[in-house]
Amino acid sequence: MVLRLPLSSGAAGAVQLLRPAWRSGPRPSIDAMNQRASRLAGQVLAAAAGCLVAGQTSRLRSTPVHGRRARGEVLRCHAAEGPEKYPPAVIVGGGRLGEALAKMGLGDDVILRRGEAFPSDAPRGPIYVCTRNDALEAVIASVPEDRHEDLIFVQNGVLMPFLEEKLKPGLPLTILLVYFAVAKKGEPPLDGKTDTDPEGLSAVNAGGKWAREVHWRLTSSDLACRILRDMEFQQAYWEKNLWIAAYMMVGALHKCTVGEVESKYRSEVDELLVQLATAVSSTHDVTWERRGLEVWVMICLGYDGCKTMTFYFYLFVDV
Repeated sequence: MVLRLPLSSGAAGAVQLLRPAWRSGPRPSIDAMNQRASRLAGQVLAAAAGCLVAGQTSRLRSTPVHGRRARGEVLRCHAAEGPEKYPPAVIVGGGRLGEALAKMGLGDDVILRRGEAFPSDAPRGPIYVCTRNDALEAVIASVPEDRHEDLIFVQNGVLMPFLEEKLKPGLPLTILLVYFAVAKKGEPPLDGKTDTDPEGLSAVNAGGKWAREVHWRLTSSDLACRILRDMEFQQAYWEKNLWIAAYMMVGALHKCTVGEVESKYRSEVDELLVQLATAVSSTHDVTWERRGLEVWVMICLGYDGCKTMTFYFYLFVDV
């Protein structure tokens, strides 16, 4: 698996020095790796990305919760697959993202707002969980166990260890990596397309039960959506989380916006990315290259509302 980081040449060189040539011999133990980097990775990914599972980052397997799939394959779907194939959805959370997803449907989705119980006669379609991370455990508990496979998670952060702990193994869970922004409730979403990635970056795991429904819902609303298998999805997953972790932590430390982090403190971001990349490499079969996360910066700086935000991930998911 290849992950792409926009490091300066010096920082990129540091990553290569920190990563031995493991492929020709046995991988060193985690204890032999940079202890500070490992500790920092757990703390940053938990605190900055809103992850609920601090200290569990090493439990993330290279295989998603839905099981092993073909390496690196991107599935191509046609928007003409049609809405008649999919029953109405249940959308948990009536904030900006929840309302936006409902508007992408056919008008028959069920929105559950804060404090509302999961209905006994809920439609048998997908269940979009559009809440903050700290509400995930309660949401999962409120959904009948036989409907857990219908859950779609849209939150940022290292979710997989948490989901593995709270849900039965082998469920075909659906995870959507959101690369579109909803500035205000009721406004149309802004897609995260750039000159580097004109086809967009939002992605869903191919092994998810409702991956094609997600693809239909987004693409029929003129938003990009890729269906990624195994390694490609893991690549996208880590790119997003490392960007959030590095930029949010530096922004929180300096009490500044994302735009100011990019213009004034980029060297600190590079240093932090080196440490995070080293920690991830110690537990996952990944290779780091230049490129990739600068796309997030381009998206962010191209969106006026984001330039003044300190916690970018709140732009996507709220109640």
